Amino acid sequence: METAAKPIIEVEGLSAAYEERTILDNITFTVGRGEVFVILGGSGCGKSTLLKHLIGLYQPASGRVFIDGEDLAAAWGKARKALLGKIGVMYQHGALFGSMTLLENLCLPLEEFTDLPEPARRLIAAMNLSLVGLADYHHHYPAEISGGMRKRAAIARAMVLGPQILFLDEPSAGLDPVTSAEMDELILRLAGSLGITFVIVSHELPSINTIADRVIMLDKDSKSIIASGTPQQLAHSNIPKVRRFFARQAGNG
Repeated sequence: METAAKPIIEVEGLSAAYEERTILDNITFTVGRGEVFVILGGSGCGKSTLLKHLIGLYQPASGRVFIDGEDLAAAWGKARKALLGKIGVMYQHGALFGSMTLLENLCLPLEEFTDLPEPARRLIAAMNLSLVGLADYHHHYPAEISGGMRKRAAIARAMVLGPQILFLDEPSAGLDPVTSAEMDELILRLAGSLGITFVIVSHELPSINTIADRVIMLDKDSKSIIASGTPQQLAHSNIPKVRRFFARQAGNG
């Protein structure tokens, strides 16, 4: 798809380090509005580290992350709160509160970050559960539903404040093929109907090939982006390591 003239996410020269160990070195890329953008790579390449920088949990060792034109690291106080309000996050295992029903899980951020009265909070929560196919599960607890449904509920909670960008950490991990395909359909439907930008960390090739508009591939050895483009372009890359990844072939280098 064509990206907007002004990307919704801009990463400029980002480097990430833990103490003296560099994880990512001089990463630069953009994400267009409305894209389904996937970050992939082998184990230990820095996918989760990059995600944590994009959502503001970590500060870059160097470089900058812009969300909707604003420098995430430079924003403080009300400005930072407003900027973070433009994003929603679904963590890999859902991170739902087990002592709360699904409806209560969705009402919590509305209670914390808005002045809406309770009836309005419950209505918005119910609408978002309906959007992910959980209209009949308002009063269920996370332990009472399947893993795939918990991930759907986590996406609904990430959407409840009306963000422009949704970050999803391994949305298909641990799901059977049918449930994984249903998750792919949900992401495409939400992206198409709501115009939300998705940034997804994943290594699930069937899902990547189905949902991704664009992909970047991180590399543990170079600590950088070694390929970017559509899944089809990366599958036919002139870089052997990238081709092997998409062909699921063993090999070195």
